[in-house]
Formats: sequence, C-alpha cells, structure tokens
Amino acid sequence: MSDKKVKVVKRSERGKRKVVKKSAADTARQTARDMVTTVTTWVSEFEQRQRVETATAVENLLRSRQQPNEA
Repeated sequence: MSDKKVKVVKRSERGKRKVVKKSAADTARQTARDMVTTVTTWVSEFEQRQRVETATAVENLLRSRQQPNEA
C-alpha cells in the first residue's frame, strides 16, 4: 500500500492557501552545511593550537641553546 496522501482543496480555499513547506533536499543541504561549518571550525581551532604550541616549543629550544654574551 502507498503512503501518498491526497489533499482536496475546495475552490473557495484556493486563494487562501499558503505553502511554506521546505523540501527535503533543502533541509538536507542545510544540515550538511552546518556539519561542514562545524568541522571546519574544529580544524581551524586545532591548527591554531598547533601553531601556538610549535612557536612556544621553538622559542624554548632557542632560549635553552643561547649562550651568554661575552663582553
């Protein structure tokens, strides 16, 4: 048996009808966009954290290898 439904619209109701229903493709597209935005944000935050940690490590390494200046 089919799950399709048929709605009967009377002549007097034709002008009053408003269709606000979003298609399933638009909803799925928006959901996909939201997921991509979330993952992109995660990746950006991870990369930024890695840059800061790397810069700190290099700075500490250079400081530990510095020799006192002879005057």
